[in-house]
Amino acid sequence: MSSPIKVFRDVAPLRDFRRRLIYDHEGVGLVPTMGALHDGHLSLIRQAAEENSGVVVSIYVNPTQFGLNEDLDSYPKTWERDMQLLTELNKELDAGSARGRIKAIFAPTTKTMYPTLPPTSDPAGHGSFVTITPLATQLEGASRPVFFRGVATVCMKLFSIIMPERVYFGQKDIQQTVVIRRMVKDFHLHTEVRVGPTVREADGLAMSSRNVYLGDRRRKVAIVLRRTLKAAEQQYASGKRRKADILQPAIELAHSVATEQARLSPRETALFEVDYISLADPDTLEEMDEVDVSRGAILSGAIKMQPIEDSGDDEDCGLGGGVSTVRLIDNIILDRVQ
Repeated sequence: MSSPIKVFRDVAPLRDFRRRLIYDHEGVGLVPTMGALHDGHLSLIRQAAEENSGVVVSIYVNPTQFGLNEDLDSYPKTWERDMQLLTELNKELDAGSARGRIKAIFAPTTKTMYPTLPPTSDPAGHGSFVTITPLATQLEGASRPVFFRGVATVCMKLFSIIMPERVYFGQKDIQQTVVIRRMVKDFHLHTEVRVGPTVREADGLAMSSRNVYLGDRRRKVAIVLRRTLKAAEQQYASGKRRKADILQPAIELAHSVATEQARLSPRETALFEVDYISLADPDTLEEMDEVDVSRGAILSGAIKMQPIEDSGDDEDCGLGGGVSTVRLIDNIILDRVQ
């Protein structure tokens, strides 16, 4: 039976713990999270436990990957529930055949992670940052200028502190993994980036910690993102290779659903904006005019579900009452064709 999961807040005790694992010839898989855990996170932890004797889960809401007007302050924090999920998962691992267990949780304070200057979301702000260009300016980086800088910076810190043999991300965050793989390669970091499949709700919506903000009405319409990407995927599967041919049905579908919602009354509608629908190179994230079938492509999109304009007395509008914009992302990997 597993020992209780150790929780570390500071760097030095965690490094001491990690050294003992090294002396015992135990490898570590790291699963970085911002908490508010869901089945997507748990699937990555299971994957890490299959491939490593020890698993470390980090729980830290990293301020430098949020823009100045984004949802840092309202990002869901569910520490007690997260701890319960991880404890129950370790019991599941005890009863199964996985080689590894969750050995530690790293839940640092912001002062621990940014020990000198306070973290900033200003693109021109001062601080020690990792910037991977031009990757950091593509797609999510174009819409959220500090996002990839913040992700790369916090991952570099986590990799330095924990020294994992492997690190695990979900495919929903495939753009992050492209950036992190570039960082690992360019800085000769001794870790392998592993990607697990996107875990979805029954209707196909990608699981995300932000889904709790949607409520019933926006939740039903939010599946439009998955539907648009599937429409584009079907074009590729049918032999289309040009960007215009692949994306056109997706763009038309998104426009049709948006127009339909705009015709409804404020008490019924769930408005949204398409941030982007993209066909990008799998290594550079640059837009492709035509897919090179020997390389495949990343088909991705982002939408912003707008605040609820008028709600009923008993309507479930989600965490926060539906007053905030909820930004959702998703993607499909277009496989190489031999």
